[in-house]
Amino acid sequence: MPESTTEKNGRQRKHYSSWNMKMNERKHAADLEIESVTLLQGSNNEVGHSVPKVCYGLKDELGNVCLLLFLYVLQGIPLGLAGSIPLILQSKNVSYTDQAFFSFVFWPFSLKLLWAPLVDSIYLQRFGRRKSWLVPTQYLLGLFMLYLSYTVDSLLENDGQKGPDIVTLTAVFFLFEFLAATQDIAVDGWALTMLSRENVGYASTCNSVGQTAGYFLGNVLFLALESPNFCNKYLRFEPQAKGIVTLSDFLFFWGIVFLVTTTLVAILKKENCKKSKPSEETQGVMETYKLLFSIIKLPTVWTFCVLLLTAKMGFSAADAVTGLKLVEEGVPKEQLALLAVPMVPLQILLPLIISKYTAGPRPLDIFYKAFPFRLLIGLEFALLVWWTPSVKQDGGFPVYYYIAVLLSYAVHQVSLYSMYVAVMAFHAKVSDPLIGGTYMTLLNTVTNLGGNWPSTLALWLVDPLTSKECKGAEGQTCGSAEEVGLCTKLGGACVTTFDGYYVESVVCVLIGFGWWFWLGKKMRKLQEENPSAWQCRRSK
Repeated sequence: MPESTTEKNGRQRKHYSSWNMKMNERKHAADLEIESVTLLQGSNNEVGHSVPKVCYGLKDELGNVCLLLFLYVLQGIPLGLAGSIPLILQSKNVSYTDQAFFSFVFWPFSLKLLWAPLVDSIYLQRFGRRKSWLVPTQYLLGLFMLYLSYTVDSLLENDGQKGPDIVTLTAVFFLFEFLAATQDIAVDGWALTMLSRENVGYASTCNSVGQTAGYFLGNVLFLALESPNFCNKYLRFEPQAKGIVTLSDFLFFWGIVFLVTTTLVAILKKENCKKSKPSEETQGVMETYKLLFSIIKLPTVWTFCVLLLTAKMGFSAADAVTGLKLVEEGVPKEQLALLAVPMVPLQILLPLIISKYTAGPRPLDIFYKAFPFRLLIGLEFALLVWWTPSVKQDGGFPVYYYIAVLLSYAVHQVSLYSMYVAVMAFHAKVSDPLIGGTYMTLLNTVTNLGGNWPSTLALWLVDPLTSKECKGAEGQTCGSAEEVGLCTKLGGACVTTFDGYYVESVVCVLIGFGWWFWLGKKMRKLQEENPSAWQCRRSK
């Protein structure tokens, strides 16, 4: 349901919407790369140096395209696995405070701008600029998966007294996603130089297709095959207590795949230094950080960043908590994951349709108009959660319930993509063309952070706003995980008397409408700023 169940990924994903932001960012960087190579070649011709023009067809570089596609598939596996863990934790009745703590796992992809200049600037020239980071990073990812395959069951174990080890899980998966984000930086950079100028546009296609396929394998397919109910109903003749695949088995398999394929890439694939030399010219680490700081100091950029960091507060309860609440009410986690499948065509078509309305001089008008509709969808999500227990049957949920969920999700996607495409169009419109890649990366990083921190806060506030009482065991309370376990041990059951999710949903919508009335108009006025207000002066 939420962005994190679908997103650079944010995420987010985890997160489909944040991934799409990142995918567009990479496509924009690819276009800038083509322009820079053309300018370099043109300048060489002007001073009398002839540059031989070699044209490469897609068939000539089919091997490179396939390699890029596979590397992006590998990149999507950690994203999908990280997105599946909150649903597994929710089925084990962990607190929302624990869910909030685990949500920090999704932050590295939004913070990778902090160490991306290091990945671009520090490398072993003999081994290869991108392989210097890609190979060790993927080896570490493979080793992490092998380690987790032996320890993840104990970390997720819930014996009634002590729940899953959230702190260790968060630390391990945070490092896991940090490595995946670093691999993303290396692969994105290599994609722009592995392919020729004629075919570099395929890099963004490999990115979007590969990451989506990897996320599907690590999240949707895994949750389906891990579920005993799904496997017994659709894939088996005789019911069994476990699914076809366990989390430890899945991690072990992909850990071996990472190690084997990384070894093959390290040995067999070499970086073509001659072909990529013009496009490999970059600034130093300190110059890049100074450039980022000079962009942020611009008054218009600073105002825009503040607005981006606060714009998604009104959507935080709906986006971060709704999916987990549905699992808490008994909706199978694998069924929620499978609902993302019919949304794929819609997610492909929506940006193409909406972009026709954001191509003009005022793309943020679409953002402003879609904003209140997305807020109201948040209230509809709360009604959907409230309605869920009343339609639950012994055999699960009826078909019309899943149709209602799917329609709600589809309407949510329309408003989400309207806002997303509008913001992306405005980023491209205001970015200084001479430093467009760095400029776009900065704005997209701020956009992703604007979705991360409200989601974490919304998850953390659910428990303090919720009231529970222990029924069946006198003198017991349900204020903490230990008290819940003691209540259950004494034959009682903790019953929710007041759900903080509904309070959050209403408060978030009120905050969102307040932002829309006052700050939303200020964001629209940014479109009237002179283009020079978005350009930073660089010393020659």
